[in-house]
Amino acid sequence: MRSDIMQAGMLADALARQAVAVCRYYLASGRKQGRYWICGDVHGNPGRSLFVRISGRRAGKWCDAATGEYGDLIDLIMLNRGLALRDALAEARHFLRMPRLPEPPVTYSHENPDVYDPVAAARRLFAASVPITGTLVERYLDSRGIHLMQDHTALRFHPKCSYRNETGFEVWPAMIAAVTGLDGVITGIHRTWLDPQTCGKAPVAQPRRALGQLLGHAVRFGQVGDIAIAAEGLETALTLKLLFPNLPVLAALSAAHLGALILPDSLQRLYVARDNDPAGWRAFNRLRSRHIDRDIRALVPRLDDFNADLVTFGPDPVRHWIVRQLLPEDVPQFVSCSQPARCRHASGYGSA
Repeated sequence: MRSDIMQAGMLADALARQAVAVCRYYLASGRKQGRYWICGDVHGNPGRSLFVRISGRRAGKWCDAATGEYGDLIDLIMLNRGLALRDALAEARHFLRMPRLPEPPVTYSHENPDVYDPVAAARRLFAASVPITGTLVERYLDSRGIHLMQDHTALRFHPKCSYRNETGFEVWPAMIAAVTGLDGVITGIHRTWLDPQTCGKAPVAQPRRALGQLLGHAVRFGQVGDIAIAAEGLETALTLKLLFPNLPVLAALSAAHLGALILPDSLQRLYVARDNDPAGWRAFNRLRSRHIDRDIRALVPRLDDFNADLVTFGPDPVRHWIVRQLLPEDVPQFVSCSQPARCRHASGYGSA
């Protein structure tokens, strides 16, 4: 068994050096997007929940945002083919001996300005966007029951944001959210393309996409102290910020990223507004297992997520529902939040 484990590590490294070829063979319905191969699941079905890193030091690592599963390419082959470890090792050795056309290397450089840098591209796009006051973003959020009452400088509006489809590019307005690390530096962005006619999401295959480095980071609303709220989605986070405006809220942007959040040392208690599905439970449990020194507690919505609750039931019933799930000593800090003046959006955000 120990020999199998040693072989698994060596074969996983060899597969990682040919990560794109592995993905083309075992996940043929997927496609390359930046540093990742994206498809629906480990069986290669169409979709966007499985992310396989195809370049860099983490090449070959994968995570399924829908199930919370993750691993290396040996794990992927085991699940894809329904094999035990020893049979998966034999399958990997067979794959590595197969002839194939060479793949062009996927490289990124921070020194060569002619090479695409997704983090730099994310910062440029955010800098090129404008405050959301009076824009389509406000109308979109209003349609989701989110009437902003604070200075949310993490959000901006881009009137003509390029969207890559299967044949080229099209242009739509977009809500741009800044993803930052603990130091406040932008590491990526999240884009939600919008339809100016309906004030809803644009009629494209994937109206939400991220750019840059998201793992461990978040869209941040407020400065984290000893207590905070974390959520999967952006609209859920904004719902919580609307209901409890004086508390800091973090948007991880997916279940997988919620489980991987990096928490500041100052944070002692975190309420996790998870989505009401198995992926939400797995993300919550993973986050709690990674931070056993913190008090991490779940907030559970009535419907799919807290934004769905807000749209269906209104703010006061949702606020009361959440308060019932709090520790008694935290209730005053939540319910005594004063309502600040209508938002005044600044033109800058952090350091880049």
